Amino acid sequence: MANVAVVGAQWGDEGKGKIVDWLSNRADVVVRFQGGHNAGHTLVINGVEYRLSLLPSGVVRPGKLSIIGHGVVVDPWALMAEIDAIAEKGVTVTPESLLIAENAPLILPVHGMVDRAREAARGNDKLGTTGRGIGPAYEDKVGRRAIRICDLADPDGLADKVAQLLLHHNALLRGLDAPEMHPSEILEPLCAIAPRLLPYAGVVWQRLDTLRRDGRRILFEGAQGAMLDVDGGTYPFVTSSNTLAAQAAAGSGIGPGAVGFILGICKAYTTRVGAGPFPTELHDAIGERLGQRGREFGTVTGRRRRCGWFDAVLVRQAAITGGIDGIALTKLDVLDGLDTLKVCVAYRHRGRLLDHLPSAPTVQAEVEPVFENLEGWHESTQGARSWAQLPATAIKYIKRIEELIETPVTLLSTSPERDDTILMHDPFAD
Repeated sequence: MANVAVVGAQWGDEGKGKIVDWLSNRADVVVRFQGGHNAGHTLVINGVEYRLSLLPSGVVRPGKLSIIGHGVVVDPWALMAEIDAIAEKGVTVTPESLLIAENAPLILPVHGMVDRAREAARGNDKLGTTGRGIGPAYEDKVGRRAIRICDLADPDGLADKVAQLLLHHNALLRGLDAPEMHPSEILEPLCAIAPRLLPYAGVVWQRLDTLRRDGRRILFEGAQGAMLDVDGGTYPFVTSSNTLAAQAAAGSGIGPGAVGFILGICKAYTTRVGAGPFPTELHDAIGERLGQRGREFGTVTGRRRRCGWFDAVLVRQAAITGGIDGIALTKLDVLDGLDTLKVCVAYRHRGRLLDHLPSAPTVQAEVEPVFENLEGWHESTQGARSWAQLPATAIKYIKRIEELIETPVTLLSTSPERDDTILMHDPFAD
């Protein structure tokens, strides 16, 4: 049985939470391997909604081990608040059900301060970050000044690390005309939360190796999407980590050969949160309709998502660069009732046709979509659980998407509910 990595194939918000939850029934372990609490996954189970940011989506299933790898930046206060929030809904998280890499870097209050101060200083040129400190925390990691979970077990050494950290960040805050931080504003909250966080910490790479050798099925859960990847996305309007399946290995401490089947998630249309290029964006009544029917508001920030037609160019690019073996297509039901659907099959830039999105930001901002029109359907697809329940024109739409992105649709989601899912191919069977 293969392990499976689930990654976004658009700009995030593709519905990974539901798909991971659905697949976790077949898995023994669910691993988060990158991102922070800027990522939001919404699960709807028996009418109960769970909003997760740091916790792996498998945490709501009894008997599954959830792991947060060292590729994730962890806000300890946000994590504990999330654990408390789902406890109120009947889900108990313990050190037996959740393991966090001891070498995972922490997001501290100063990171959010720097993040927000920099965004404010940009004025009209904001990147659209969530302001939660994810970028500055990753900067500290590669700058070799990060405070990691294991550092909390050494209070004496921690004070020196905080002082060195603030030497850097207070200089930034001064330059941005923002208030500086005193070491005690970080040290005291960290020492207070350490006894609650440290019981979850452990050697993740070693545990994963044991689980793999024992034949346990591992599900790797990505955050954000391919077009937000810090290397291959719409830079600089990207997140601060690698969002592709290759990061599942690097961010969890397991060899790349153990990742297995790569399942890319994408909506039957396209959305994006925040600033940055969006070639197929709609500014009309159809875009408004997609947003309302799809409930397109960010899980973490509540920000309204921009909506547009399906962009086959971007998804094909994501499939190639991310090694995607199959696609899980979500929110097909949002397209119900439209007479005509459009799919972007190429871009035009200054009279030249392009079959990919170039890296240059100026070109990305100028490309125009080349659309192909497809027939819509008026029957309802909401809640369909078999191929036979789908309208013929909906099946044609799916088949055409497969041709354009050169990747098979292996799983189809027709509502937020866990069981409203059509499986064409079981990723764990490979």
